[in-house]
Amino acid sequence: MEKIPTLSYIRPFVSTRNACKLCSPLGACIAIKGIEGCVPVIHGSQGCATYIRRYMISHYKEPVDIASSNFSEETTIFGGEANLKIALTNVTNQYQPMAIGIATTCLSETIGEDVASQLSHIRNDNTNSNLPSLFTVSTPSYQGTHMDGFHATVLEVVKNFAKKLPSADKINLFPGFVSPADIRHLKEILIDFDLKTTILPDYSDTLDNPVWDQYYRVPKGGTPISELEKMGEAYASIELGVFTAVKQGGQNGGTEVSGASWLESEHSVKNHQCLLPIGMSNSDTLFDILSKISGKDIPVKYKMQRGRLLDSYADGHKYIFGKKAVVYGEEDLVLGLCSFLDEIGVEVVLAASGANSGKLQKEIIKHCPEHGKTIKVISDSDFEQINEACNTIKPDFLIGNSKGNYIAGNFNVPLIRVGFPIHDRIGGQRITLLGYQGTQELFDKVVNAMIEYKQNNSPIGYKYM
Repeated sequence: MEKIPTLSYIRPFVSTRNACKLCSPLGACIAIKGIEGCVPVIHGSQGCATYIRRYMISHYKEPVDIASSNFSEETTIFGGEANLKIALTNVTNQYQPMAIGIATTCLSETIGEDVASQLSHIRNDNTNSNLPSLFTVSTPSYQGTHMDGFHATVLEVVKNFAKKLPSADKINLFPGFVSPADIRHLKEILIDFDLKTTILPDYSDTLDNPVWDQYYRVPKGGTPISELEKMGEAYASIELGVFTAVKQGGQNGGTEVSGASWLESEHSVKNHQCLLPIGMSNSDTLFDILSKISGKDIPVKYKMQRGRLLDSYADGHKYIFGKKAVVYGEEDLVLGLCSFLDEIGVEVVLAASGANSGKLQKEIIKHCPEHGKTIKVISDSDFEQINEACNTIKPDFLIGNSKGNYIAGNFNVPLIRVGFPIHDRIGGQRITLLGYQGTQELFDKVVNAMIEYKQNNSPIGYKYM
C-alpha cells in the first residue's frame, strides 16, 4: 500500500504584523469626544467599542464611554438598522447627550450599511422624536489609520453643523491630533493674541478632567454645537498639520478635503495651514500667522520663551549633536519631530509611520534641510520593520509612543515617549510639544535622556556639568 505523504513539513502560518497605527474608528471617537455633550456610537460589534475604550482609558486615565450597536451573526446577515435604532434610543435615554456621532467599522462597511439613510429613517420615526443631533462618519479600518478616522470626523462635523452666516470677528483653529495639554496651551496663546476662536476638536477637558465631586456620564467641555454652527462665519482658519485631508468622491479620482479646506471652498474662510509647531522654526511660522491675522505684535511673553529656547539650544548642543534617532508615529507628528531634530543637530536615520499617504518622504526632504535627503522613510510600517532596521542603523534613541518600548529595550537605548498611545507611563495626556514652551520641554527631555544614558553606561559619565 502506497504511503500517503504527510504535510508536517509545511510551516504553519504565524501572524507577525505589529502595525505602527491604530484603527480608524478609534480616531473618530477621540475627535467626537472633543464636541460638547457628544457621545460616540460604534456601528459594529461590541468588541470594537471595548478595544477603543480600553486604549483611550489607558492613555488618558479618564472614564470613557463608547456605545455600540452590538452586531450579532443575525445582524451581519440582515443589516444593523434595528440595532442602531435601539442603540441611539438607549444612549439618548441614559446619557441625554446634545449630539451622537456614529462611526462605522469594518463589519458594517463590509456588508454595505448605508448609515446616512438609516439615520434619515430613524429621524422620521415619531418614537424617536427626542433624539439629539446625529451625524455619521465612514471609518472602516481596512481603508486607513486612526488618523484617517480622526480627520474624517472633523470634516463631517464641519459639513454637518457649519451654517452660512455673515462674516464675524473670529477664527477657527484645527489643532490636529495633539494632547489635551497642547490644546490648552494653544488656547492660552490665542487669548494672548486677543483672538476669539472656535477650536475643533477640543478635548482639553473631556479627556483630561479634574477630580469630580460627582460622576458625569458625559464629561463637561468640548466645542459647543452653537460654535460649530458659526464656523462658517470666521474670517480665517488655522490648520496644524499637512496630512489632514481625507479622500472624498471614491478611491479612483476624487479629491482630498479637510475641515479647514472645505470651509475655505464652501464659506470663503481663508485657511492658513502649517506644520505642527514643534521646534523653533515651525513655532515661528505659527506665531507669524497669528500676528498677521490678529494685527498684533507677538507678545513679549513668547519672545522671552523663544529666547530661552534658543539659549538652551546652545547649552545642550554638545550633548546631542550628531546623535542618531528613530522617529515613528502619525505622519504629522513624525514630520514635526524630524524637523525639530534636524534643527538641533540630531540625525534622524529612520522615520516610520503606519500611514501611507505617499507624501511623507517629500515633506521630510522639504522641511529637514540638513539631513532630509538621507532620512530613511518607511510608510505603512510595523514595529518589526522598525526593529529590523535598527540592527543596521544603530540609533542612539527612539522617539514615539510606548508601543516601541521593546525595540528600545532590544538595543539598550532611551525611548522618549510622545504621541499616542502611552500605556506604560502616567501623564501621556499632559505632554506638551507645541510652541516654544512645548519645544523647550521636548528639548530638555532629549538632552537629559542622552546625559542619563551616558551616566548609566559609562564608567566616567557626568558628576557635574
